[in-house]
Amino acid sequence: MIELSHAYKVYPGPVHALNDVSLKIEKGEFVYLTGPSGAGKTTLFRLMSAYDRASSGQISILGYNLNAIQGNQVAFFRRHIGVIYQDFRLIKSKSVFENVALPLVVRNERTKFIESRVSEMLDHVGLSLKKNDLPDQLSGGEQQRVAVARALVHRPSFLIADEPTGNLDPRRSAEIIELLEKVNAQGTTVFVATHDIELVNRRARRVVEIENGQVVRS
Repeated sequence: MIELSHAYKVYPGPVHALNDVSLKIEKGEFVYLTGPSGAGKTTLFRLMSAYDRASSGQISILGYNLNAIQGNQVAFFRRHIGVIYQDFRLIKSKSVFENVALPLVVRNERTKFIESRVSEMLDHVGLSLKKNDLPDQLSGGEQQRVAVARALVHRPSFLIADEPTGNLDPRRSAEIIELLEKVNAQGTTVFVATHDIELVNRRARRVVEIENGQVVRS
């Protein structure tokens, strides 16, 4: 389970990015996070993925206390989560296959396992024929599917997606959400930030809305 209790994040200035955020997400849920630009969505995701630490309050995810997590524990924690970024963050000098394989290489998995698992994921996202291409040879939608495959290749328990459809047209956006829903149906907890209210309204899912660093609807 994911739980935030009275979480605050203050940056120098001071900038109050998050103000008294309390939130629970149960195992296996699919939850949308909405709100205007600058509302605190990305800050919230940075705290939940242990790329930043709350100024105060408690954050517990998959049994890890993110307020006290240290050193090697961070690496072990991230083995259980997947993160998808709006700007893809693919390594341009590496092929599609190599980009997707990266989380498994970091974990020192066996070569045969990596080859099998990456091939499975590329087939799942419809990119088997593109495995040797470089990111710049792909369309925006294809690059996002590579990012999805990379986030899922190690079978995370919790998937965070920060505006995964922000750079895509409606058709490609729907394809990405359908992929995430398939993953969710297999047991992965999914938390998706999006500005696309129409997309959210077309699906009967829980919605968390944030404004000025505060949760205003859940």
